[in-house]
Amino acid sequence: MFLGYTASLFIGLILGLLGSGGSILAIPILVYLFQVGPVDATAYSLFIVGATSAVGTFSKRKKGLVNFKIGLVFGIPSLAAVFVARKWIVPALPDIIVGLPYLVITKRMLLLGLFAVLMMAASYSMVRKRNSAVGPKEAGVMYLLVLALMIGLLTGLVGAGGGFLIIPALVLLAGQPMKVAAGTSLFIIAFNSLIGFTGDILNLEIQWPFLLSITALAIAGIFIGNWLSTMIKGEHLKVAFGWLTLAMGCWILVKEIFYQW
Repeated sequence: MFLGYTASLFIGLILGLLGSGGSILAIPILVYLFQVGPVDATAYSLFIVGATSAVGTFSKRKKGLVNFKIGLVFGIPSLAAVFVARKWIVPALPDIIVGLPYLVITKRMLLLGLFAVLMMAASYSMVRKRNSAVGPKEAGVMYLLVLALMIGLLTGLVGAGGGFLIIPALVLLAGQPMKVAAGTSLFIIAFNSLIGFTGDILNLEIQWPFLLSITALAIAGIFIGNWLSTMIKGEHLKVAFGWLTLAMGCWILVKEIFYQW
């Protein structure tokens, strides 16, 4: 419990430094340190990361690092997909997805397995070297809308804010500077996660004292992260966090594959 509460600070810390990555820590902390079930953990992660990102958005807005117009264009279709996933798709999943004699896939394995795969995909975007000579690509509005729907669906299913997908999309497809993309990502994550969480309120029994205590620690962490972001070179931190994310993703995937044994 002490380790879990201490680690909760780092949810906000990473969000403040990178503009993404909070849920990459939130879900393992909830599932493996606090022993929260995977469905509840994905819901709690949406609230924790959403509330923390909302606080971070106000801080970035004061510095002019949030593009609300692009955030709404990207966020609204993504939000619709998040809400549908949390309200109807996740509750409709049976406890046993596949129940063959030689293969059993549970709801827990599916949700955490998807999350682990997303972690590994996110780690690639963090550790790979970018060619600074390559400028942003032009993309149509329909392409951005389709991408937003896909990210929203994944966010709803696994409780991840999706910042590691949103930031590259804003930089490469919408032509936003990296710092503006990170600030706008916080706005989109807050927008999607908090409203997406409303789809869980009627489906789950929320442990509010526990949830609010973790959220308060994460919010404290984002203030620390915002302060550190002025002194630490983000690219070096991003690479280190990317390798940690890859290791955690592999560990979760292996653990959940052999969980039934």
